[in-house]
Amino acid sequence: MQLRISHRTTYRYQEPVKYSAQMLRLTPRRDGEQHTLAWSIQAPGRRAEQVDAHGNITHLLTLEEPHREISIVVTGVVEITRTREVLREQGMLSPLAYLAPTALTAASEGILALAREHLEGAGPLRQRLYDLARGVCASVRYRPGTTAVDDPAAAAFERGEGVCQDQAHVLIACCRAKGIPARYVSGYLCSGSGHQGDAASHAWVEAWLSEAQGWHGIDVTHMEPAGACHCRLAVGRDYLDAAPVRGVRRGGGPEVMDVSVTATTIDAQ
Repeated sequence: MQLRISHRTTYRYQEPVKYSAQMLRLTPRRDGEQHTLAWSIQAPGRRAEQVDAHGNITHLLTLEEPHREISIVVTGVVEITRTREVLREQGMLSPLAYLAPTALTAASEGILALAREHLEGAGPLRQRLYDLARGVCASVRYRPGTTAVDDPAAAAFERGEGVCQDQAHVLIACCRAKGIPARYVSGYLCSGSGHQGDAASHAWVEAWLSEAQGWHGIDVTHMEPAGACHCRLAVGRDYLDAAPVRGVRRGGGPEVMDVSVTATTIDAQ
């Protein structure tokens, strides 16, 4: 499947910003089943490209002139031909790098109980992971606007609601607590039918299946494997490693952020 994607992120500041630096993870990852046919980034300031320790293509965007607005626009076409259950991606880090908890994925007593309930016992690991995903969805109901990007898994679990980021963090915390490497994935999800599908920035999980020696993508929110409608931007230990846009600034006061995403399945045109 080919997806034509457009993603705009705009920051508006109440006062002039003297200096800002943004780390952009807005370029699709390169793997055997995802190919970028065309991709461009439009943004003010200077950009320097590099590949981080997780294999993500990153751009450091810096603006040294006073400004009250930043608009970052990415557009392009990605072809996804994902047909296998596992992704045998040869990354720079061992799967063991995704075992240690982080501040956002530390397991509380409630999360540990959820992990024991669904991951202990017999049966294929893949099936136990989906049992866990159902448990996560039941414990953390999807509700937009209830959490912030820096809320940890334990806070979302205690609140009982959150967004895809929170559900992913809780599942990752459960996996790591039981010795299963798991990593956070940021990207785009295109669903629906017709020329213009429903598109959104999204987050899901990849868990390491040792018997298959590969990563299996689990869309916790939609209870399905990551497939041809999931475009991977970045992976990491948690949201902070894989955030599409993350940075610092000097000055500016309060800010307002607007994000819009559209995606078209070219095969349907």
